[in-house]
Amino acid sequence: MKVPIDTASINVGILGLAYMFVFTSFQTQGNMQQVVIKSIKIENPNFEGSGYTSLAIIYAVFAIFNWLSPSCLSYLGPKVTMIIGGITYAIFIAGFLWPQTVILYLTSVLVGAGAALIWTGQGNYLTLMSTQKTMSRNSGIFWAMLQSSMLFGNLFVFYQFMGKDVIDHHTRTIVFSALTVVGIIGIGIMCLLPKPGADGSGRADESLGSPFEALKKSFNLFRTKDMILLSATFFYTGIELSFFSGVYSACLSSTLRFPDPKRLVGLSGMFIGAGEILGGGVFGIFGSKTVKYGRDPIVLLGYLIHMVCFFLIFMNLPTESPLTNTKSPSFLPLGQPSEVIAMMCSFLLGFGDACFNTQIYSILGTVYEDNSGPAFALFKFTQSLSAAACFFYSSVFELYWHLAVLVVFATIGTLTFCSVEWRAHRRLKAKPDTTAFD
Repeated sequence: MKVPIDTASINVGILGLAYMFVFTSFQTQGNMQQVVIKSIKIENPNFEGSGYTSLAIIYAVFAIFNWLSPSCLSYLGPKVTMIIGGITYAIFIAGFLWPQTVILYLTSVLVGAGAALIWTGQGNYLTLMSTQKTMSRNSGIFWAMLQSSMLFGNLFVFYQFMGKDVIDHHTRTIVFSALTVVGIIGIGIMCLLPKPGADGSGRADESLGSPFEALKKSFNLFRTKDMILLSATFFYTGIELSFFSGVYSACLSSTLRFPDPKRLVGLSGMFIGAGEILGGGVFGIFGSKTVKYGRDPIVLLGYLIHMVCFFLIFMNLPTESPLTNTKSPSFLPLGQPSEVIAMMCSFLLGFGDACFNTQIYSILGTVYEDNSGPAFALFKFTQSLSAAACFFYSSVFELYWHLAVLVVFATIGTLTFCSVEWRAHRRLKAKPDTTAFD
C-alpha cells in the first residue's frame, strides 16, 4: 500500500530533534568529562572518580545490556524503549551536580543500560519509517540532526570554560543544570513520536515474538557470516568513538604549549560536530544518488580521511598528552603544536565518523529490514564493547599507541564492510524490487 512519504519524513525529523536535545547533554558531557573530573579532584581531594573509568563502565554495561534490549523492545515497542533510555541520560547528567564517586559510578551503570535501550529503539524506529530507497537518506538526515548536538552544547562550554585553568563549582553547576534541562526537553519530544504505523506512516512494529524469542534471534543473527564481518567495522567505530569523544579532548587540554588548552575542549567538540553534520547532511540529501554507487566508496572515503587525520595528530600532539599535562614539543617546526591543525583534525574525525556510521545504519536497515531490532542491538553491542575497552586502556596508553590501534582496526573494518556490501549488492541484483512503500 502506498502511503505519503512526507509523514514518515516528519517522524524521522522529530526523532532526530529528540536525539539532538538528549545528546546535546550527553555528548557535550562526555567530551569534557575527564577535564571536569580533574577540576573536581583539585577542589575535593576525597573524590576518587575517574572520567575514563566512568566511560568504560558505561560502555561495558551498554555492551552487556544490548543482549537484553531486543527483548525489552519486543515487550515495550520502540517509542517507550527510547523514552526509558532517555530518562537514564538525564539522571546521569544531573548526577554531576552532586559530584560523589559512588553517584558517578552508579549512574554510569544506569546510563549504560539506558543506552542499549535508546539505541536499539532508535534503530528499529528509523527502519520502520524507511524503505530500501529512503534508508540512506533517512540515516543521513538523522545523523546530521543528532550530531548538531555537538555544536550547541560545546559552544556553550566553550564560553563557560574560556580562560579557566580549573573548572570551578559555580561553572560546573551552571553547565550541568543547563545540560540536564536540555536532556529533559529531548525526552519530552520523544513522547510526541507516533507509534509506527499508527498515523499511516512507516510499517507497524516488526514482530520479534516473545522476549525470549527476541534474545534467541540476536544469538542466531550474531553467528551469520555477514554479521561476523560487520562486527569488525562496528568494533572500529567504537574505538574511534571513544577516542574522539573522550581521549582527544583530554589530549588537547593537557598540551600546555597551546595558549589556552581548556578552551580547545569545547572548540574541538564544535569542529567534530561540524564534520559529523556535513557528512550526515551530504549523505542524507544526496543519499538517493550516492547509494547508486554503493556504500563502500563512502566508507573508503571515511577510511582515507581518518588515516590523514591520525597522521596529523601524530605530528601535532605529544604522546603523553592523554595521561598528564605536558610541555613536550610536537614534530612540527619549532616543536609548537598548531591549534589550526588540532581543529582540522577534530573536523576530520567527525566527517570520517559520519562516513562510517551513516553507511552502517543504511546497510543494517536494508539487509536486516525485517530483523532490525536485533541487528542494531548487535551493532551497539560490538561498538560499545570496543569503546569500553578503549576507555579502560586509556588510563595507561600514550597517544601513539592509541593511533596505532586505530590504524589497524580501521583497515580491517573497512575491508570487512566492503566485503559485506559487495555480497549484499550481488543479492539485490539477483532479486526484483520488493519495496513496500515509497
